[in-house]
Formats: sequence, structure tokens, C-alpha cells
Amino acid sequence: MDSIVLYTEEIDDLRDAAEELFSQAEGFQRRKHSVAILFAEEDTNYPELHGLLSERWDFPIVGCTTLAMLLAEQGCVRTGISVLLLSADDCEFAVGMTGNLDKENYREEIASLCESLLKELPEPPKLALTFGGMVASEKNVPGDEVVDAVEAVLGKEVPLFGGIASDGFSFNNYSVFCGDSVTKSGQAIVLVAGAVDPVFVTTNSVENRADVTYRVTEARSNQVMRLGNGTFVDALRRENMEVGKSNVVGDYFLSPFILSIDLGDGDVAEITRTLSLLNLDTGAGVFLGGVPEGSIVRLSILNQKDVQKSVNQALEKMFAELSTDGKRRTLLCHSCAARFLALASNTSAEAEAYQGRLPEGVSLLGMYGNGEYCPLPGNKTGKLHNFFHNFTFTIMAI
Repeated sequence: MDSIVLYTEEIDDLRDAAEELFSQAEGFQRRKHSVAILFAEEDTNYPELHGLLSERWDFPIVGCTTLAMLLAEQGCVRTGISVLLLSADDCEFAVGMTGNLDKENYREEIASLCESLLKELPEPPKLALTFGGMVASEKNVPGDEVVDAVEAVLGKEVPLFGGIASDGFSFNNYSVFCGDSVTKSGQAIVLVAGAVDPVFVTTNSVENRADVTYRVTEARSNQVMRLGNGTFVDALRRENMEVGKSNVVGDYFLSPFILSIDLGDGDVAEITRTLSLLNLDTGAGVFLGGVPEGSIVRLSILNQKDVQKSVNQALEKMFAELSTDGKRRTLLCHSCAARFLALASNTSAEAEAYQGRLPEGVSLLGMYGNGEYCPLPGNKTGKLHNFFHNFTFTIMAI
């Protein structure tokens, strides 16, 4: 599979932006089948941009808004539009997006989309890419439920990689793109069939942990009603944490909750979860991802040192993979937006970890989102388990 990364700082005059992207792509040899992954800052008028790009590009475009992008040459950039063009003779792509999802309809919507995309492919897919909206209300669907719904149709063997849209920390101006459509709560999916054999690296960035732990005594999916003998809000109040409002994602963005989770087949993994909402009537907490009942949770603090350490670890693993490979020439990265915030004034730290070190001919595009989809290897079996993450740095090589 061949690829190229395009980038423009222009978002005000989108015709100029499109022309700049077209110009950068002129030397790229397109194959039989192509798809574009597009990341853009939140103020981009995507429907207008898509109309301009589709005047010359006859292939699908899919992606989302992001608070910052990672590029091979420019490093970390806050503004503009970035595109990863993927093109191959021996791979085919099927692209689509659900309608608006809620907890009542998401299984049916995702199943319908996946089933229709499967019919477009000549053989079963070997990779699924996905982009979605965050949990901004109790009706929104957490990332874990998306994974389960996709696997119900595709099976657990198809790896799922992608991210949750972000914005400039307003947590309400994010969007997901697919074709000429824009959504806040839909799920865009790209199925890839043919000669594709992705490898994945994911690393957690939280080491600074509180001593106090709580057992989740009542929970349902991403809603935790009780910790120990009291409500979730009671436990936060006891630790002098913010409990005075409903929307608390900004207050807890650098304070993840750590827990261990059973992946099945004897595999266990330590994960982190972002608190998004408080239900002040019931005392429940709502997270971006699932928190199983019976698990032990511990509050932690994300800091710059841990973020830098983890991205270096992830890239070392991926560079080792690429050095023994040679056939994978495209890197797609997703990093948690909280990591960007934790880097403070040194927001280029994650980009500096790979700049000047990429093998010749390797493309790289990344985005900062509010959650990451990436397979996680089991600690005992080594088997890959599709998983939804928070506070991680994930890389896919294809």
C-alpha cells in the first residue's frame, strides 16, 4: 500500500486550501483503490471543503476534527488540515457512517453499516478503521460499546483502530466526517480488505498514582453508581475532588482513573478511564469508556515526564518492527488529548520523538483525540484484543 501525507495551514479560504492539497499530491501515483483520512481543526467548514476536494478526488474521505495534528515533517501543529492518502492495487476500501447514535439504537445502526460495507468487498476485511464522537451526555455511546457492536458483525479477529474526535478543549465543537456528511454522535468506519497486515503498538502514560483505592460495587457499562458503600460522588467528595457541576470532563482531564480489566482467555490489562459527567441526582459518574462492576479503581495524575517516556517507548517498539519489515510504509498515530495538555509548553515533545528518525519513504499522520481504538496484546496469550483506551499513545503500521 502506498501513501502520502498532505498538509495546509489554510482554513479560511478553502479553495486555496484544496489547491494546496492537490498540488502536494501531484507527484503521488494513485492505484486502483484509494481512501483519504482527513484531520482538521474544529473551525474548518468540512462540507465546503469536501465539495472542493471531490471536484478532483473520486475516492472516499473520512476523518474528524482534532485539537492538534502530528506530521512527519512539520511535527505537532495546532491549525490547518491534514490528509493521509492511502492507495493500493491489492487492497480495497469500503467506507460509510452511521446515523446519530444513542444507547437505544447503536447496535442496530453499527450492525447495519458493517453488514452493508461487507457486501462492497470481494473478501473479508483484515482491518477496520473508525472515528466517532465523545460521551458528552448519558445518552452517548461509550467506546467499549462501539467495539462490541463492530465485533458482533466482523468478529474479534478483525483489528479495530481509530480515535474519538476532539476540539480545542471546549468539548462541544468536535465533528466526525465521512463523504459529505458531518456528525457529532455517528461512527465512521473504513473496512480494508486484501494485502494488508497491520501491526500495532499502544502504551499507557500514567505512573503517578494515589494510594487510595475503591471497589466498584455498582456499575453499568460506563456509568458507575457506587464505590464501596457510598455513591460515586460521595467518594469524590471524600477525596476533595470537583463535585459541584455535571460536566466535569475538563476538571478531570489530567486525573484519570486506573483499573484492571479482564480481556478474556486469561488475559488481564491495566487501563485508564476519563470521567466525563456527574449525575448529581443519583450520585453516579459517567466515563468515556466502560468501568466493570467489581473492579478496583485508583485516581492518578498525568504529567509531562510520563507522557514523554511513554511515547519514546512506543516509538522504539515500532521502529524495531519497521527495521525488520520493510514492507510497511505508513504510520497512523492516535494520542490522547490529555497527553497534549500534560505536555504544557513542550507540546512538540511527542513529535520530537520521531522527527529525523523515520525510515526513508515512511509516511506518518497523527491526531490528538478524546479516546483511542487499538488492539491490545494479552499479558499471557499475546493475543490481540480490540479495545477502547484513554490516556494512551497508539500507533498502527501498514
